[in-house]
Amino acid sequence: HHNVMAEQGAVCFSLLFKIIFYEGRNFQGRHWECSSDCMDTFRHFNCCNSMRVSGGHWVAYEKPHYMGYQYIIGPGEYPDYHCWMGFNNCIRSCQMYPPYRGSYKMRIYNRPDMMGHTMEFMDDCPNLYERFRYRDIYSCNIMEGFWIFYEHPNYRGRQYFLRPGEYKACGDWGCYNPMVGSFRRMRAVM
Repeated sequence: HHNVMAEQGAVCFSLLFKIIFYEGRNFQGRHWECSSDCMDTFRHFNCCNSMRVSGGHWVAYEKPHYMGYQYIIGPGEYPDYHCWMGFNNCIRSCQMYPPYRGSYKMRIYNRPDMMGHTMEFMDDCPNLYERFRYRDIYSCNIMEGFWIFYEHPNYRGRQYFLRPGEYKACGDWGCYNPMVGSFRRMRAVM
């Protein structure tokens, strides 16, 4: 009996969190519904020009195996790829992150291996240089919560999704340029 309840919970959870990818703009053409992580979307659709998210936060990636450009996508409608700040209409993998209700804390460093000047943050930062006085972040320690780094101030440019953990070099979060212009917490309401 207990297992049946657990299974029903899992089914409800997957129905709650769904992303629909459309090949055409404005939700036209072939589409595919997804409610869990997908390492390679190749057999489901060729390109993605619009999407709908009915729940959960998703990280969509330009390339298979969670590589290439990253796009952090919350619930809502995205009629064309510019709406999710897409660089193109390629989406080849995606991951879902359940809602997080806890606190947020991270420490950034201007040198690799958690060295150099450091600063702790618990909130969003639209212009890192104004607060930290350094443009380059070479390492960081995400202590609590999920965070998004942006290449430019005011949450623009390339996006990088960071889950809790130690990142000893900027390559650890998928970036080979240490320049970070802004960052924010990945919250249920963005």
